Amino acid sequence: MIAQSGSQQADTGDDVDAVLPPASTRRFVAAPPLVPEPEFSRREGLSFLTFVAIVVMAGLAHLTGAPMFISVALLATGLAGLAMHLRARRSEHRTAALLDETTARSRAEIETLADRMWEMQESDERFRGLIDALGDLVIHRDRDGYIVYANKVFADLVEIDQRDLAGKTLAELGIEVGMVPDAAFSDHECLSSTDVSISTPSGQRWFSWIELSVRDKDSGAVSHRAIARDITARKRAESSLITARERAEYASQAKSRFLATVSHEIRTPMNGIMGMARLLADTSLSPEQQTYVGAVSTSASALLALIEDLLDYSKIEAGRFDPEPQPMSVREIADNIIELLAARAFAKDIGLGCHVEPDVPQLITADPGKVRQVLLNLIGNAIKFTDSGGVLVSIARARTETSDRICFTIADTGPGLHDADLERIFEEFEQADGTSTRTHGGAGLGLAISRRLVAAMGGTISVSSRLGQGSEFVFEIPATAATEAPQGRQNALSGRRVVILSKNAVEADAIARTIRANGGAVDIATTAAQAAPFAAGCDAILVDAAMEEGDGRLLKRLRQSGFSDCEAITLIAPTDRGMLGEFRASGYATFLARPVRGGTLLRVLLSSHAPSLGPPQPEKRGAPTLRAVGNRQRGLSVLIAEDNDINAMLARATLLKAGHRVRVVGNGKAAVEAVTGAAHKDRFDVVLMDLHMPVMDGLDAIAAIRRHEEESAVRPVPIMVLSADSQEKTRHAVLAHGASGFVTKPLDPEALVNAVEGQVVAA
Repeated sequence: MIAQSGSQQADTGDDVDAVLPPASTRRFVAAPPLVPEPEFSRREGLSFLTFVAIVVMAGLAHLTGAPMFISVALLATGLAGLAMHLRARRSEHRTAALLDETTARSRAEIETLADRMWEMQESDERFRGLIDALGDLVIHRDRDGYIVYANKVFADLVEIDQRDLAGKTLAELGIEVGMVPDAAFSDHECLSSTDVSISTPSGQRWFSWIELSVRDKDSGAVSHRAIARDITARKRAESSLITARERAEYASQAKSRFLATVSHEIRTPMNGIMGMARLLADTSLSPEQQTYVGAVSTSASALLALIEDLLDYSKIEAGRFDPEPQPMSVREIADNIIELLAARAFAKDIGLGCHVEPDVPQLITADPGKVRQVLLNLIGNAIKFTDSGGVLVSIARARTETSDRICFTIADTGPGLHDADLERIFEEFEQADGTSTRTHGGAGLGLAISRRLVAAMGGTISVSSRLGQGSEFVFEIPATAATEAPQGRQNALSGRRVVILSKNAVEADAIARTIRANGGAVDIATTAAQAAPFAAGCDAILVDAAMEEGDGRLLKRLRQSGFSDCEAITLIAPTDRGMLGEFRASGYATFLARPVRGGTLLRVLLSSHAPSLGPPQPEKRGAPTLRAVGNRQRGLSVLIAEDNDINAMLARATLLKAGHRVRVVGNGKAAVEAVTGAAHKDRFDVVLMDLHMPVMDGLDAIAAIRRHEEESAVRPVPIMVLSADSQEKTRHAVLAHGASGFVTKPLDPEALVNAVEGQVVAA
């Protein structure tokens, strides 16, 4: 009972001092005997008098002549009574001793129990003092949420006397803490935690509230015991960090928007500079003037490449660089990029070759724009840093039980890299040579952007290099949704033997790999004398045009050394096209344009009668010639909607030189009026529409024109969009709005003419 009472007092928070005095003042008094001493003495005296009376009566009976048996009986009775009295007295003494022992034991137990109760109180007080010293809130609530106990820290926080808190709810105190429902006690207990805001006279404070809700297995009673720690400082720090992060993100976004806007705006005047330089180069200029114009074009191209890198970097920083997967041909992209960069390689007199393994899929699902950009960066860097030898691009398929990937390898014969630079060059604004005396310029963003692009496509990129022996960059992307290449290509050249005569080891190696991969045999020589031993059984000999004389002297020597029956094919650079007539006259059956495409190589080698070289073809560089459009040889009627005068003049001059008729308007509304208001005989064959224009932009103008065509039941006019934004999503957006094609700024004169005339042919 005492222990239960003490526990109850501890639970209810009552002060135990109300029951027990302090230990220093406690004293114990001896308990009184169970039988009072006066009563015992009287009973002992009475028994003795009775015995004396019986003995006297026995003696009187004997003296008076009473029978002997009466005296004996009386005497026996007295003796028996005396014996009983003595036994009773002995028993009483024994009982008294037992009572004294029991009393002493009980007194000791009571004293021990009291000491324990006092120790429990002292322990409880120490525990509560420790909790209060830590500053944590301690609250005990019953099943209905009423406070059973709250510590002094909580009472001080809400400024209510501790004794007045019992029976209140937290809601009454302005504290919103929910109750755990009884159904949550699957294991008779439930631990929950949350952050709680409590308004205090000194301001709002935050507490980490941890509550243990328990249901007694026997009685089913539910209680909620919580402890809460002040986390106001942490919350303020978190709030400050969030605010700082938001400011940093806003600043970063603002910087990225600024960079993207400026980069985009710079492209507009760059378009005019590059376009006008090309138009100027097609006019009659002195050699000195041609040099100056070439310098302008080269400088403009370098500035444009820097702008492209900055624009891409700004997109990455702004988080707007997500891949746009679609079916793409790896071979086509690689061949196009090799042809695009060939002029740079040939200008440095280095080789550039590409080999695609036959098992590479015909199509995969990836982002063609990003794959193209990575290849442009890596191959462009390889050409820039290679002064002798060449650059070889290899594409293979790496297939395992768990993965299927396309592996692009770009190997060069440049100066190589130090081991310490292999990782650093992939960081932003880092270059292999970061000194002020470096030979090659650049912002140091190309490789950083490439790594992010490859990672965004789920691939990897790496580099290996040895100083003085060149570098090899490798990047892999998943071969998602691969469409297999036609079967049988691996043995397409089976039984055919080819000899390559070229001093350009890189290109010769690329051609040889393609021939061997398709079942053919090939030998490589750098001089006519080295080639002579390979003449027996040769079906075709490929001769680099750079080694041939104007009169075909080299081929004549080859014919004399045993190559009389094989087919002769010349390998020409774009600048050698003017010599095609001389090569035909010298005995060459056909030609292959460097860098050689794998598909073209196979078609030429598999043809039993190779096509003739034909008449000399004009050099690509120069004014585009008038082309046949459908069955008519005439100029086209072209409408140009462009608000920038320089861009409009460039497009107009280019199309006029190609023999077309041109009309220029300055905004989208004028373009709509020109198209919809024209009579049938005056309809435009093609419309060139800029995206960003005043009054009405390009997309709205296209939509208005398409609505008019549907309402009037007229044939849709081809609409080509002009834009400096070359992103794939921009292309998709304009096509979805009804455009027929897309031309990227800066405008390339020949590409513009091809695009315009191609739209009419397709229509």
